[in-house]
This record gives sequence, C-alpha cells and structure tokens, in this order.
Amino acid sequence: MRSWRDRILERPRPAAAGAGGPAGAGSGVDPAALAQRDVPVVWLLGRTGAGKSSLIRALTGLDEIEVGNGYASCTRTSRRFDFPAAAPLVRFLDTRGLGEAGYDPREDLAACEGHSHAVIVVARLDDPAQGEVAEALGEVLRRRPAMEVLLVHTGADLVADPAARGRARAAAASRFARAAGRDLPEVVIGLPRDGQPAPDEMAALREALVVTLPNAGLALQQEAADDAEAQAFAAVRGTVLFYSGIAGGSDAFPVVGLFSSTGVQFTLLKKLGDHYGVPVTLALARNFVTLLGLGVGGRFLGSLLLRQGGKLIPGYGQTAGAVAAGAFTFAATYALGRTAARYLHTLSVGGTPSKADLQATFREALEGAWKRDR
Repeated sequence: MRSWRDRILERPRPAAAGAGGPAGAGSGVDPAALAQRDVPVVWLLGRTGAGKSSLIRALTGLDEIEVGNGYASCTRTSRRFDFPAAAPLVRFLDTRGLGEAGYDPREDLAACEGHSHAVIVVARLDDPAQGEVAEALGEVLRRRPAMEVLLVHTGADLVADPAARGRARAAAASRFARAAGRDLPEVVIGLPRDGQPAPDEMAALREALVVTLPNAGLALQQEAADDAEAQAFAAVRGTVLFYSGIAGGSDAFPVVGLFSSTGVQFTLLKKLGDHYGVPVTLALARNFVTLLGLGVGGRFLGSLLLRQGGKLIPGYGQTAGAVAAGAFTFAATYALGRTAARYLHTLSVGGTPSKADLQATFREALEGAWKRDR
C-alpha cells in the first residue's frame, strides 16, 4: 500500500488538449497582463528637495545612482520608479512641478489608477513653505476622497532642537490635515546623504506603509530569515507577492474575481512546487487544505464570499466592496503562499508537515498582510 507521502507526491498526468485547469488555458487568467495593470502605486507628493528620491533609496536599499537611473517619464508633470525594475511589485510616482502656477493633478491621478494606491506626502521639517503641496493634496482628495495618505516628515536630522522639531511637525500635520479634511497618520525620519536612517525610524516607516498600503508595504518590508525555512522562503517571497497582487487585482469584478483569484492561487502553488522540487498534484493540494483545517478554511471562505457579495450591491459594490475584496484577497493569497512555502519546504527535506505549524504560519502571515481593520 502506498504511503500518504507517495500519494501526494505522485506526478500528475498531462492534461488533455484544450482542458481548462484553475489557471490553465481555459482559466482566462493572464498573469503578465494583470501584473502590469495592478502594480500598487505609491504617489509621492512634495517640494523639490523634500527627500523623495532619498526616501525611495531608503525603502528599496538601492543606491543613489540606481534610483536616479531608474526613473522613467510617466506624465508631463511626473515620473515613475518601478521596484524591482524587471518585475515590479510596487511603483512610485514622483510628481514634479508642485511649485508651478496652475498645476493640475488630473494626469497624475490617471497615472495612479489601479486596484490599490496611496499618497505619501513628503515634507521637510525645516521647510515651512508647504502651501503648494497641501493644495495639490486637497485637489487629489476632492477627486479621490478614499485614497490613503501617509505624511512623512523628513529632515529629522536637520532640526537639532527637539522643541523646534516638535513645533514644525505639529504645524505641518495641522496644515495637511486641513487640506485632507481628516487627521493623517505620520512618521518622522532623517535621510542623511552619507548614511542610513535610524533603525527605529525605518521600522516605523515600514510599519506605517504596511498599514496604509499592505501590497506595497509588504513588498518593501524586510523579514528576518533566521532559519533554513525562512531563508528558503526569502528566495520565493517576490513570487508570492507578485501573484498575490495579481489575485487581488482580479477581484475588481464581482463573481468572476472569485474564480480568477482562485486560479491565480493555484498557479502560485504550482510555481512554489516547481521551486521546491515537489510536484503539485490534486492529492497534495487536498492534503495541504486538510492540514489548514476547516476552521481556517471556513473563516477564509466566509470572509471571501462576504467581500465578493459586497461588490454586487449597487453603489457600494463599485467602490468599497471591490476595494475590500481586492485587499483581502491580496492578504489571503500572501498568507496561503507563505504557508504553502513552509509546507513544500518541509516535504522537500523529507519532513512531515505539522497541522499546528501550518495553521500558525497562515494566521501570522494573514495578520501581517492584513494590518488595517477594514
């Protein structure tokens, strides 16, 4: 009698010509096209010299030359920076001309269209002249009131007196809150040209970005790789994020998104199996889902169907329902990918996956990707 291990590792038979699998020829899933459409956009608003390029450099770990050479024209008043360049997980949009009379952000708004996006307002603590930036932010939010905003105060290293630094921060926060019509989450960071930002400041910035825009925040977040499994996952983390973004983007449409995102998730599982040298069979997929358990699977399915159903409600479904579904599907796909990676790594080294370990991995990954209470 074959063992459970033999059954789940049995190589699948080739599919018949024309057969449509979850992400095969009949699935309608085009990952490359979806990825180009659904790269999360982080829109940087700030005056010249506010530290936008330095902020990108700090978040990506690239040097000044790499960032400078990575910009590409996007509109007449903006340029974009894709990270990573070859298969971007996040796109920065750097708006220029905020000090010019008659600046109209409509072109830049069009360039930001996508299933998820946020604005980072970059304001130097030693520069009180923020009127143009506040005006542009107000115009953006009049057109797109639901857009997430994070206020980043740069130049923490340029204002030595703590009291003066506090007054400058409060004044800037008040001005931008009035422009936005709401209080904004904010962080303070120094961006020295000849060094790195303080670790606690970088940690606060990354955490705030994950809360504001989970897709981009996770792509830019550094995770500890302190054991063999975590180090193995680091090699495929970009793949998991890539397909999570595609799955989240596919949820922009009611009902159809439910099936297309499932297809993308199955494709991700097969990609991970190829990487770990473990063929993904239907028996293996069933074993994986069984180990996740009905409790985890049931809560996931219930939440997914609730968000999918919300998209069918007239008015609500075209905005909040679609956003919630896409964001949740991104987080859930990331959690599934992270858990599948642990499962496949365990099999690849001859171990036996633990139900408790996989469920804990799923919950931790989902919590990390779903920071914001929506």
